[in-house]
Amino acid sequence: MILANLSVPLLGLVDTAILGHLSDSRYLSAVAISTSLLAFLYWGFGFLRMGTTGASAQLLHKPQDANALLVKAAALSLLIAAFIWLGGIALSNIGLRLMNTPASLIELAQSYLHIRLFSAPAVLCTYVIVGWLIGRQQTRWPLVIAVATNGVNIALDYVFIVGLDMSSDGAALASAISEYCGLAIGLWAVRDALIATLGHGLRRSWQYGPALKQLLNSNVHLFIRTAALLFSFAFFTAQGASFGQATLAANAILLQLMLVSAYGMDGFAHAAEALIGEAFAQGRRDALLKIVVCCARYCLATALGASLLLWLGERQVLNLMTDIEAVRNIASGHYAWLIVLPLLCAPSYLLDGVFIGALKTEAMQWTMLASVILIYLPVWLLSKDLGNHGLWLSFCAFNLARSVSLGALLKPAILKPLN
Repeated sequence: MILANLSVPLLGLVDTAILGHLSDSRYLSAVAISTSLLAFLYWGFGFLRMGTTGASAQLLHKPQDANALLVKAAALSLLIAAFIWLGGIALSNIGLRLMNTPASLIELAQSYLHIRLFSAPAVLCTYVIVGWLIGRQQTRWPLVIAVATNGVNIALDYVFIVGLDMSSDGAALASAISEYCGLAIGLWAVRDALIATLGHGLRRSWQYGPALKQLLNSNVHLFIRTAALLFSFAFFTAQGASFGQATLAANAILLQLMLVSAYGMDGFAHAAEALIGEAFAQGRRDALLKIVVCCARYCLATALGASLLLWLGERQVLNLMTDIEAVRNIASGHYAWLIVLPLLCAPSYLLDGVFIGALKTEAMQWTMLASVILIYLPVWLLSKDLGNHGLWLSFCAFNLARSVSLGALLKPAILKPLN
């Protein structure tokens, strides 16, 4: 899962690096704005992955119910994708203006968005497939899906952006095509489950597994939690845009670098989801603490390693990401925030996995809302005079608050049955 996860931000780094070496920073800035909006449309429904993982893990030894879960979740994902496609195209201009998008970037950002929206069915259905496979503890397939998808994307990036000079539109087209390639591989990975479900007949299979209404209800908390998280990223990008085009581009580079460490640490969170879910379903409460401690030990080591590598490789990394001097100077001036972020974020990433596996999603919702409303926004208001440094301070405080609040609820929500 670490290898699969790392391929996702590495793709973003390739996109950023290629666009960052074009003569005009407008293309990188337009993609930074657009991807923040896409995060709301796509990642906002990340509960399709998370909720499916927890439910699949708890049905590990009930294959017929697990197969029915896959079909129901996939059907739900396609329904949501249809609304995203239609609504996203209709409302894209409004969304871009709410993001404080400069007039010079509106046309580029809107074109990027419209191309990427065509891949909504592929993105959301792949979420379900990957979540189901993780819950079944079949983590090699998610690695294959991620590496193949991102490999195709990187190759097409080079063809469309460098070879055909399509700039940000080329990046969008490369992503859309590769996402459908990922879906095709995912469908092949779960073919046995789909064939078994069709063999029993859809109507009969629909009676197994969790009811669709129950599936929706259990994911409401995850949706609210994810929407609040995405608001924090979108707010960060929008405020960065108000400091100018170069600052917006520099922040986009630093956030992409942060995601590399985040996705790496998420590998242990995914392991916790599958293992905690299985332990809960089987009533093995004595195993819960051992799983948490084991995953936490490795997650902390990964965070320390990420911070160390970021610290040692600052000059090389920034030179690789862009040769626009103004953007590189701003990124370097804010690089210290990036170095501390993995250590602040690591506990929250791991604990997200623990709470998802146990399907204790209401706690995730309230801790996220509290971190945004009581910490992130107040710290930003109090530190506005610090400019972009104040924005990074509030973002770091927000991530620390997530870690502390989830840690405070770990014992009463997850480990209490051990007493």
